Amino acid sequence: MRFAFAGFDRWRVVFEAFVGAGWEPVALYSIPVDNQLDFNNELVARAEQLRIPVQLSRIREDDLRRLSGEGCDALIVAGYRWKIPHWQPHLRYAANFHPSPLPDGRGPYPTMQAILEGRREWGVSCHRIDAQFDTGEIIDAEHFPLDADEWHETLQLKLQMAARRLAVRVASSFEQRWNARRTQEGGCYWPRLDDGGRTLDFTQSVAEVMRVVRACGNIECIAPLHRTKVYVRRAMAWQEPHRYEAGQVVHEYRRWIVVAAADGFVALLDWSPLSDTLRRQMTS
Repeated sequence: MRFAFAGFDRWRVVFEAFVGAGWEPVALYSIPVDNQLDFNNELVARAEQLRIPVQLSRIREDDLRRLSGEGCDALIVAGYRWKIPHWQPHLRYAANFHPSPLPDGRGPYPTMQAILEGRREWGVSCHRIDAQFDTGEIIDAEHFPLDADEWHETLQLKLQMAARRLAVRVASSFEQRWNARRTQEGGCYWPRLDDGGRTLDFTQSVAEVMRVVRACGNIECIAPLHRTKVYVRRAMAWQEPHRYEAGQVVHEYRRWIVVAAADGFVALLDWSPLSDTLRRQMTS
């Protein structure tokens, strides 16, 4: 079967699973990336190796029409943020790999909320692309357990590994699974976590503070310090009785900052930026 792929490096495992199952790639569509957390250079290099065209702008209906003229059967999507146009007049199939156990966790980036809610199981779903984001009939899904102290990065790795297993299964018997797809019932939509949801509340327990740290990971949470903001990438915490005010900076060593929480302390170990004005306030 001939297919086009839309995604970036994080979901390259899906692309490779379809190629490994004997599907013939005809085009790659990707998105602009920051080359810090998200990348597409590996997929672009792979496309060049396979001698298929690469497009980094939004898929338009003309692109789908061109794919149809080239005998493309399916569009496979994983990690592509733009809405896919009405594809039915041009392609036989269009499927998306979504990083949640649909129908729960519809939305652009549900993994952080999964950790905030303390979910103990998660998954990745393959669904038919519908007129609305993440609402199409489910083709197949892969579930896996989450740890009580799951981190954003470990969840991302688990998702990639599960997506590969799922993609291998879907690609090997696509039409059978497509024909047996099931309607989503119920579920919920999770918007992308805003700055309020990413902000640490030091009046809470260290466990709740660290839940936000773990959910954000390298995307960074926000710590309020002296009426300004510090963007935190890595922190650790411990419980310990104290009489400090919640949010008070109680110790510093080089760039490590210890802040009092409700039932202990949170050590901010990797953060940015910290202005000279704030440093003078904290050391005076």
